[in-house]
Amino acid sequence: MQTDVQNGKKPFPEIEMFLQAAAVEMGLSRNTIDAYRRDLTHFVTSLGGKGARGMSRQEINKYLQGLYSLGLNPSTVNRRLSAIKRFLRFHLGDLAKFEAIQGPRLTRRLPVVLSVREVEKILALSQGSDPIQVRDSAILETLYATGMRISELTSVDLAVYAPEISFIMVTGKGNRQRLTPLGSYAASAIDRYVKEARPLLAGAKTSGNRLFLTRRGKGFSRAGMWKLIHGYVKKAGIRKKVTPHTFRHSFATHLLEGGADLRVVQELLGHASISTTQIYTHLSREYLLEVHRQYHPRAMTGGTR
Repeated sequence: MQTDVQNGKKPFPEIEMFLQAAAVEMGLSRNTIDAYRRDLTHFVTSLGGKGARGMSRQEINKYLQGLYSLGLNPSTVNRRLSAIKRFLRFHLGDLAKFEAIQGPRLTRRLPVVLSVREVEKILALSQGSDPIQVRDSAILETLYATGMRISELTSVDLAVYAPEISFIMVTGKGNRQRLTPLGSYAASAIDRYVKEARPLLAGAKTSGNRLFLTRRGKGFSRAGMWKLIHGYVKKAGIRKKVTPHTFRHSFATHLLEGGADLRVVQELLGHASISTTQIYTHLSREYLLEVHRQYHPRAMTGGTR
């Protein structure tokens, strides 16, 4: 049986009122708004459809305990709690005495990163003259060259690609825009795709102007794009736990390993805060430690190699 949300209905006006304001005031992306809607609908439903003014701190704590018992990831629990607090603050203002409620403490895990050799292995698999291979090569080269999020890659329009300067305009979180360099490999791959493959995929269709198109001539969904990328990862025989962000993590780590400044990497990734980018310095230190262990004559136990 489908829920009201699945049927396209909006059963909780308070949630929609908050989301409309949040979209304008905070500049949240469509994906974030949809996530907030799901989280808040689940929360309000669990409280029997109560309005914001009828909720108690005890009920919120009980709801969080329920999430813990389900074994949800701590980051997921904290995201839901953040949405709840923002929702209550919007409706109750100074009456919202819920700020002291704490979510689970996060242990920051280092993200999985592909080696340069692994990335090159994946990129090599998409080489070919078939229109789909030409498209996939452009997608993979662009992803690695720019460090874009999957959602950013799917939303890139043909109009924002500037081949004469090898840059592309990326719209990130909060609708912040950044001009990102492509490098010669990605620029060449996109040029070839735009000239040879995209017209064949677009056919006679004139609706939409997404840069990367599916076999049906439409823009990719986030899930569709990730399925394509994951297919190449699997085909390359890579057994690491690769996520939609892995190419992004690899892009940042490889730049830092090559000597790039952290502030430059922050700008290229579109991070609002340098603290978000700093996780990659830990990855870089791990790399330096490994190199030191491998090549320094006195790094190994006993001084032998």
